[in-house]
Amino acid sequence: MKYDFTTIMDRKGHDAIAVDLVGREGFAITAPKEGFDIIPMWIADMNFPALPTITDAMIQRAKHPAFGYFMPTEEYYASIIRWQKERNGVEGLLPEHIGYENGVLGGVISALNIMCSRGEKVLVHSPTYIGFTNSLKNAGYEIVHSPLYLDKDGIWRMDFADMEEKIRANNIHAAIFCSPHNPCGRVWERAEIEQAMAVYEKYDVQVVSDEIWSDIILTGHKHIPTQSVSDYAKQNTVAMYAPSKTFNLAGLVGSYHIIYNKRLRDRHDKEASLSHYNSMNVMSMHALIGAYKDEGYQWVDELCQVLTGNVNYAYGHIKEKYEGIDLAKPQGTYMLFLDCTAWCKKHGKSVEDLLKMGWDVGVDWQDGRPFHGANHIRVNLALPHARVIEAFDRLDKYVFNI
Repeated sequence: MKYDFTTIMDRKGHDAIAVDLVGREGFAITAPKEGFDIIPMWIADMNFPALPTITDAMIQRAKHPAFGYFMPTEEYYASIIRWQKERNGVEGLLPEHIGYENGVLGGVISALNIMCSRGEKVLVHSPTYIGFTNSLKNAGYEIVHSPLYLDKDGIWRMDFADMEEKIRANNIHAAIFCSPHNPCGRVWERAEIEQAMAVYEKYDVQVVSDEIWSDIILTGHKHIPTQSVSDYAKQNTVAMYAPSKTFNLAGLVGSYHIIYNKRLRDRHDKEASLSHYNSMNVMSMHALIGAYKDEGYQWVDELCQVLTGNVNYAYGHIKEKYEGIDLAKPQGTYMLFLDCTAWCKKHGKSVEDLLKMGWDVGVDWQDGRPFHGANHIRVNLALPHARVIEAFDRLDKYVFNI
């Protein structure tokens, strides 16, 4: 490979909550026992060195010693348009369709604020990204969950009949669609998205489509933009994207939306402006431009190969060695969602006990219950392969098979 996905970085003391929060008083994840270092496998943050063209672009801009007010450049919009065309097959995207967002969650709330009123109910699939839960609650919305289910082949599926019943019974007119799905790792097929959008259209439901994971697609799968499946989807969906997840740039802040419907776009832009804070950082703009250069296309392809290898290893290891742990194999993202119900019952342990056993040996995985998994643990695999092997070696020796 051309790029570095093997270096084990020491991130402690370098502003990374993935490691610097661990063991602090009041934080859920406790420090490991003596003799074990931290393997960060909780928050959705990658442990790979950044693409060099990103840092190069930022350094070059930083050499000019003025950081006053600015406007997004033509290169910024052209970079996004090219990326969407080449990665996702998007045609006809224009600069006017693209708008900046400080973050995807802020964009989700701005979109909901123009689709419905505070206090209304919003349809969301479960398991559910914790960011949706917290943001909607804080903004005064009520979540109605439509549970995903595992089919006979162990693939997460939408329950369209349940979606329709929940929409009708609760008079719902706004939904959040997560594609690819977090935390389940499902990459939706075109026919599935078409069927979901047909349900939404039937009941005049507008959609916020969180596609922040759309570049992290594992081998054999393909991301389908929600807005591409029908005219209704194009005109009634606010789609959220960001280089932050793809290139691990969350600390720089910077996402963007795509909205084709002018009325929806105008209202969203007004809503997002009300805080007087939803404004791009000049370094964030140059980071995106650096990420979406030619080198970024190759870097992401290599990243997805590495993550596919990590997922294959972890999935195979769990299926072979950990009786009572159930999971679906992710098709995208770099997260596992482990159902520990049977293991906990067999061993007389709670999920809290199991989480602590992992933390004690430095495997800093995440409680899956806030994601609406009853006895689940969420595991981040965006680490050098050697660290993934080490983590599961510890889980084998000290946690699951003691």
